[in-house]
Amino acid sequence: MKFYAILLFALLQFNSALWADGEGDNNPEQVRQVPRVGVQVSDEDRTKLKAGLEELAGLMKQLESSKSDFALSFLPDVEIYHRAVKDNLEHQEFFSEKDIAKAYTALDSGKERAQQLLDGQAPWLSHTGLVVRGFRSELDGSAQPYGLVIPSNYQADGEKSVRLDIWFHGRGETLSETNFIDKQTKVVGYYAPQDTIVLHPYGRYSNAFKFAGEIDVLEAMEHVKTQYRINNDLISVRGFSMGGAGCWQFAHLYADRWFAATPGAGFSETPEFLKSFQKETLHPYWWEEKLWRWYDTDDNAINLAHVPLIAYSGENDIQKQAADVMEIALAKEGIDLVHIIGPKTGHRIHQDSQKIIEEKMYSLARVGNDQLPLTVNKITHSLKYNRQYWLSITGIKEHWEPARVKATILGNQIKVTASDVTGLKFEMAAGLAPFDITQPVTIEINKQSIPAPQAKSDRSWIFQLHLSDGKWVAGARPRDGLQKRHGLQGPIDDALLSSFLMVTPSGQPMNEVIGKWTATEQAHALKHWRQHFRGHARVKADTAVTAEDIAHHNLILWGDFASNKIIGDILARLPLTWNEQGVSIGEKVFDAKSHAPILIYPNPLNPNKYIVINSGFTYREYAYLNNARQVPMLPDWAIVDVVNKPEPNDSIYRFPGIPKDANFFDENWNVK
Repeated sequence: MKFYAILLFALLQFNSALWADGEGDNNPEQVRQVPRVGVQVSDEDRTKLKAGLEELAGLMKQLESSKSDFALSFLPDVEIYHRAVKDNLEHQEFFSEKDIAKAYTALDSGKERAQQLLDGQAPWLSHTGLVVRGFRSELDGSAQPYGLVIPSNYQADGEKSVRLDIWFHGRGETLSETNFIDKQTKVVGYYAPQDTIVLHPYGRYSNAFKFAGEIDVLEAMEHVKTQYRINNDLISVRGFSMGGAGCWQFAHLYADRWFAATPGAGFSETPEFLKSFQKETLHPYWWEEKLWRWYDTDDNAINLAHVPLIAYSGENDIQKQAADVMEIALAKEGIDLVHIIGPKTGHRIHQDSQKIIEEKMYSLARVGNDQLPLTVNKITHSLKYNRQYWLSITGIKEHWEPARVKATILGNQIKVTASDVTGLKFEMAAGLAPFDITQPVTIEINKQSIPAPQAKSDRSWIFQLHLSDGKWVAGARPRDGLQKRHGLQGPIDDALLSSFLMVTPSGQPMNEVIGKWTATEQAHALKHWRQHFRGHARVKADTAVTAEDIAHHNLILWGDFASNKIIGDILARLPLTWNEQGVSIGEKVFDAKSHAPILIYPNPLNPNKYIVINSGFTYREYAYLNNARQVPMLPDWAIVDVVNKPEPNDSIYRFPGIPKDANFFDENWNVK
């Protein structure tokens, strides 16, 4: 165990030089490829690897043909090996000769598991120690890997539930699927607490566990819960370096889920980190600054009142900046941050600090998560993250501006202060409502009193209220027409955080320029979804899209009103005017021969899902060079110039064209 920890320290220090090239990575016109091009695979190895892939594919086909529920449920545990080697071989992502050797090992592991499943067995389900598992992602249907450390005393057929620690890995530009899987069979990591399962999510490569990386963590966690006996009140988030950034983010976005969070180094916000660590001069558009609030923890500091925090930094580590920023932000909320500092230590966790952190974690685990805090604090800038324990924000005045609530239970009264909030829901499951069930409940919100019903006999309680003509009234927000709501609030990137389908055009484009641009952007989106988010997007032609597709997927529509049938069919129902002469969203009209629209909007064919026109995820190659840059680059809509040469700040490595107009829709999906 000690050897593995030393090995991990060495790897982290070796990779530290690769995390960023400093000012050399600050030119949007000269962007190195991430991940870099790997080594050439010899003809002999290529032939052998292809043969191994064909053999494993044949076994997987037998499993699919068997129609055995047992075999199909564990097929992702096999498929992760096939996809890892296939993708890394086809896209030249073996970065050394050792990686090629790892590929052979992965194929052997996949074939062994496939044969075991065909025999009706899955012995890895009861293995302890280091275990690699897979799940099928809702986003694109791909099989994604994760690693586990299972304690030696865990019994698959036992009854006791155990603690789960989620560990976020550091940045690794060569962390291909093959390398990740191999690492998870060899390296325990910094921590392997007693009586604790440790989950090592892949996070879809090197994105600081944002966007698809965020969903990967949530999906992996839920999959682990179905496979192992996890105590839901004893789940923590932990990480170091890029993983520390992921930990800060998950701590504030989902504060009510964790009994503790231990972020180490990393970054906790975007602008100050890029200035201090990357030495970058920032030139953001106004909407970019607003969208930093999606993941910036300092803007959401009060949420951390609900998760016990133990921050760590090396005394001599430049990334100590993350905890220093948060110490100030938390102090403004009256919270005194516990910040463990490794003496005379650079970018690693000092062994004495490790012991202190673990002692605190064991103490916190004795208490576990608070099921019903009597005071709930919540700040959000988006209805995507609207819940904290028994309180949900169901409406806000303006997205990407701070909406804040504090609610305190005092006997049979809930005292609420709320700002920039238009709707609230209170929900306590059976057994949790702390009220006298013989008496009604009263809500006092911003000094206005609202009578509410008493709790039910099973000690459950649900109540909603909303603003109407400046006064709070009982009941849910009226659903009159389109509204931004949880899960349907934008911006563009949100459409790729649930199941999506890329829809390609089958008709002739309106003109050659727009046709060429949309084709190029479509190819870019498909390529970079795989390259950066490590999956394969579902793709269908516009004429092949079915009612089932419309019901289950967000539709990413490529082309224009002439080339893509679906765009043509729904155009009149969108806040978009687009013909051969001009294109506009709002009052400004642009030449349609040189400008194209990009937008997200509720699908007129299914308002519970999105449509997106001509965009994949919105950050581009320049952002790959530093994880703090990986934030949304466009709001709900934009009109871009696709003809003229951009200035460096608007380089093709930052935007798909020159943004000439862009904005968010209002809370009813109208143009502002």
